[in-house]
Amino acid sequence: MSKTLALILLTVSALTVAGQNSNSSTTTPTPTQTPNRNRSTPPPPPKPSGTGTPAKSTATPTRPAQTAEKASSAVPGSEAVVAAFNRLIDGIQTADVEKVMSVYWNSPSLLLFNYNGTVTKGWQQVRQNRLSSYPEIKNAKLDVRDVSVTMLGRDGATVNCLWTQSQTYKGVPETASGRMTLVFKRVGTAWKAIHLHTSPDSPNPATIPPSEQQPSPSPKPSPTP
Repeated sequence: MSKTLALILLTVSALTVAGQNSNSSTTTPTPTQTPNRNRSTPPPPPKPSGTGTPAKSTATPTRPAQTAEKASSAVPGSEAVVAAFNRLIDGIQTADVEKVMSVYWNSPSLLLFNYNGTVTKGWQQVRQNRLSSYPEIKNAKLDVRDVSVTMLGRDGATVNCLWTQSQTYKGVPETASGRMTLVFKRVGTAWKAIHLHTSPDSPNPATIPPSEQQPSPSPKPSPTP
């Protein structure tokens, strides 16, 4: 056999072996199958910008944060209670009887302890009182402060606040202020006020029992010039 023919045969044999190896399967991962090649490296934590504003974290919330979120959503309804309270305040300022009465519980058990010390019982009586007084009220303004909402489970809530109301009643300007507590109850899908308790923030000292009276502050001496 000539040297040229032998060289050709060796070349053909080498190509055949290479073709067989390229089509055969193997359990050894190739460099392109290395898992680490396709895994993205987590970005480094953001560096402070120097402006004092903390950077937003893109990390997954930790378990304590998820637990706190579940705990806050375990007693739903606070937003709806606030909405009902605001509707009541708006109805009073606009002297809208129907809007005000839509917030109160339509029941004979509705109970109001009024600012002047009287008691009103039942939805119908409350509505009748509003129908007789609201047409005489003009320019009503009700300012509420220090509003606090406390949820009592899923179906109950209380709202506490300080209030100051000014208005013109039968042409005469008047102003009053005090404290108010509203008790709300979930009735179906709505929140209704089932009890209202208002009291003056400056009551008549003659009506306060001696055991509950606060001592008057001692007058301070005037500075000597």
